[in-house]
Amino acid sequence: METRVGGNSHRAGMILVTFPPVHLADLLLYPPLTQSIRSHRHYEGPVGHERSVTGCNVKGVRTQTNDAAPLGRPDQDVAGRPQERRWPPLTRTHKVLFGAVIVLYAVVVVGVLTNSWMVALDWDTMLVRPYKRWPQLLPYLNVWIVAGQRGPSAIVACVWLVWRSHRARSMRPLLVMATALLLLNMTVGAVKIVTGRLGPHYAHYLGSPELFAGGQIFPSGHTANSVVTWGVLAYLAVRFRRTGALVAAFTAASIGLTTVYLGTHWISDVFAGWTAGVLVLLVLPLFEPVIASVDDRIRQLWQGRRGAPQPAPAPAAASGWSGWDQAVQDELAGVGGFSDDQPERPTGHRGVPG
Repeated sequence: METRVGGNSHRAGMILVTFPPVHLADLLLYPPLTQSIRSHRHYEGPVGHERSVTGCNVKGVRTQTNDAAPLGRPDQDVAGRPQERRWPPLTRTHKVLFGAVIVLYAVVVVGVLTNSWMVALDWDTMLVRPYKRWPQLLPYLNVWIVAGQRGPSAIVACVWLVWRSHRARSMRPLLVMATALLLLNMTVGAVKIVTGRLGPHYAHYLGSPELFAGGQIFPSGHTANSVVTWGVLAYLAVRFRRTGALVAAFTAASIGLTTVYLGTHWISDVFAGWTAGVLVLLVLPLFEPVIASVDDRIRQLWQGRRGAPQPAPAPAAASGWSGWDQAVQDELAGVGGFSDDQPERPTGHRGVPG
């Protein structure tokens, strides 16, 4: 098998699988998918007869590879023994991004705690009073800020997630969102309680960081929530992931600046909210094995309650895709992985229950 990743290739047989260059948006939003069959653009049997992956030959790409190194996340090894469910390791770019964002977050927090230039910037921005300087924007931004509130944004997101879960016959979209919001509440909520910072409208002393005064304003919950909620939707998107990433970035940036315009947050609150939200998105792939296990358990319990027969265990050479991943790969390959009237798959594939 020969693989080419961003121009590099490795030979191990007669089958060629070609990968496009890895894009930063895919690494940030869904690192494991960059190593999945989504990136397989060409396949060939004998060398020199390359052909595109289509709905007719995509199953050949999955099943005709070297049995000793199947693609995806196999549940069994070549001897039929169960394997531990795990994702590929994080890429170097992902690790660098994670470290850089942690440093930025620490700089903002330390800057506020030590009453540094960050606090001076807060007061300089607040004294401009944007809501008085540009009052014509106030009615529109009062409505737009709702997109960053946890309740309304979560409801809108869950409508799409429920629809996605129904099409994929998988609870993974809802489980990913629940995990992300739980991480957000635990991390951002803890810092809010510990710092106890007051907002600009309740500040007591000019030039003071207003810490440990019983407030809950640092980091900005609106900003962090907008990063996580809309970022998760881009993370889960099957198509147009980069477009979704741009929309999520614009929403998070505009929500943060809107809170500064309205005077509800200091500018440092917004910086901390942006970095805290991005950290949640970067950590989220580490919880995917747990999410996949819970998703499989829920599916088994649901099938048991309905009296449906349990799927037969996959043979040693099976692809080993989870239900969600199988549906994603089929839709990307154009074979209708999310269709409700799709034909039954062979027992060798752990496809989406029909």
